Amino acid sequence: MATSSFLLPRVESLSSSGIQSIPKEYIRPQEELTSISNIFEEEKKVEGPQVPTIDLEGIESEDRVVREKCREELVKAAKEWGVMHLVNHGIPDDLIDRVKKAGKAFFDLPIEEKEKYANDQSSGNVQGYGSKLANNASGQLEWEDYFFHLIFPEDKRDNSVWPKTPSDYTEVTSEYSRLLRSLATKVLSVLSLGLGLEEGRLEKEVGGLEELLLQMKINYYPKCPQPELALGVEAHTDVSALTFILHNMVPGLQLFHEGKWITAKCVPNSIIMHIGDTVEILSNGKYKSILHRGLVNKEKVRISWAVFCEPPKEKIILKPLAEVVTEAEPPLFPPRTFAQHIEHKLFRKTQHALLPGKAG
Repeated sequence: MATSSFLLPRVESLSSSGIQSIPKEYIRPQEELTSISNIFEEEKKVEGPQVPTIDLEGIESEDRVVREKCREELVKAAKEWGVMHLVNHGIPDDLIDRVKKAGKAFFDLPIEEKEKYANDQSSGNVQGYGSKLANNASGQLEWEDYFFHLIFPEDKRDNSVWPKTPSDYTEVTSEYSRLLRSLATKVLSVLSLGLGLEEGRLEKEVGGLEELLLQMKINYYPKCPQPELALGVEAHTDVSALTFILHNMVPGLQLFHEGKWITAKCVPNSIIMHIGDTVEILSNGKYKSILHRGLVNKEKVRISWAVFCEPPKEKIILKPLAEVVTEAEPPLFPPRTFAQHIEHKLFRKTQHALLPGKAG
């Protein structure tokens, strides 16, 4: 068993122990607490901006008008929000239900069973069952446990870390990864055309079929006795090219849009899609990688299935594409490998956390 599991109890065991107060490591800094409120109340709000819902039914329509309208709406949402609910996305609802059932069944196992899959972050082995370690300068923890593994391409998987229970976990997750990979191609094509590039350009820039990695993180947010003091996931932008998210219809996701935290509604049969930093950099900021976070609650366990579509760590230099840079719009980002981009973000976060009165 990995040593990381001895450093702190799993959040699930904290939650089920009956504690009334959460440990101080989970309490957010004062300036952040003012913006954390009841997620169920927030989800009911109808006034103000709402995360756009994009119907993909017409994305490959024979009818040019229908096709163009669908593509324009996706591009608009990517530029104005960087996040959207995708409906009629082409992935069967029954497969999505099976993916959710399989992930939930794994998390329903006793903790000692899940510990057999524990990762060991100290040795760089991040795949498997884990919880966040206090590895940043502020020592902050998040109210979640997770299961993380690479799911596509198939030849890069390590099947030894995949859950053996439930027995259909590998089958349904594999099928979902294949269909999600082709959805990523469709979305990247539309985003390429939206920048005036040829259809396959962004896909090629992020590694193509051989090199673009799909990493799944199942986030398990147990009930929290003091949800107004904690976060399931702290505010961040995704480093990926695209992120696709399923959830168990319990609200929690918030997006920082025009200076305010907006709560994403639970849209049936949808997949939430984020534009990640990688596409923001390639597009020179035309597409937005939006700041987002996860709230927790007292009443219901929340589970989400995030799949990060990531370029290879070293093989590609990420920088704004020449075609989207002009004298009037010079490059907003310096050239970096994906690994360097991740390092840069960690460094900035650590620096920020070391400032007096600040937490990263």
